[in-house]
Amino acid sequence: MNFELKNIPERTLKPRNTGFTMAMDKGLSLREVEDFLSVSQDYVDIVKLGWTTSMVTPNLKEKLKVYREAGIPTYFGGTLFEAFVVRNQFEDYQRLLDKYAMPFAEVSDGSLEMDHGLKCHYINKLSEQVTVLSEVGSKDEQKIIPPYKWIKLMQDELDAGAWKVIGEAREGGNVGLFRSSGEVRSGLVEEILTQVPFEKIIWEAPKKAQQVWFIKLLGTNVNLGNIAPNEVIPLETIRLGLRGDTFDHFLNLKTIEE
Repeated sequence: MNFELKNIPERTLKPRNTGFTMAMDKGLSLREVEDFLSVSQDYVDIVKLGWTTSMVTPNLKEKLKVYREAGIPTYFGGTLFEAFVVRNQFEDYQRLLDKYAMPFAEVSDGSLEMDHGLKCHYINKLSEQVTVLSEVGSKDEQKIIPPYKWIKLMQDELDAGAWKVIGEAREGGNVGLFRSSGEVRSGLVEEILTQVPFEKIIWEAPKKAQQVWFIKLLGTNVNLGNIAPNEVIPLETIRLGLRGDTFDHFLNLKTIEE
């Protein structure tokens, strides 16, 4: 940081298990990736190549190399996994991960109906090859999953070999964990946290209000995902209480009065 201030909450250091920021690349150019990392490299922990954008993004190998050389791991969006599985091409997907030297894979079922036992089988199989992130929740805003089922799905996927589970929100932040208005389903989140370890969950929270809500509930080192590249630094200021939304949240008011 460029300045020194008292009463700044302590951030975990990379490589970290909590305080994780997952950014979403929806088709950045090589120059845009370089510009993004020139300012955000210290604050982003992993980058997801959104849904199936990697299939049509030019210069994919060169882009992945830029991330790799910056020490930022990447992974293909879960929709790409689903696109291969629905076409009975799971082994092709495994070869794709090897071809592009991907260290992570996301297993999801947000766009297709999949038996949960089969999903856990895929998690287990891929965990022998890469580090697996599994996503829970539907991309269909009409499909409401009750809290007890969210908990069971998350627990089963962690048991199957997922490193962390991701709470679905899409890039719009209007499904899964959130109502169509973008409002957090707070009761759902709080119930999940009674059973699933805090450090094992990445909450997709693309909107500022959602990020603020999670930071106020769970602290500066909550794991957050689907962050737009140009929002990584703004998010870091929210985590540190350096934006109006959390300005007094971490302050020791007694110290200030003295």
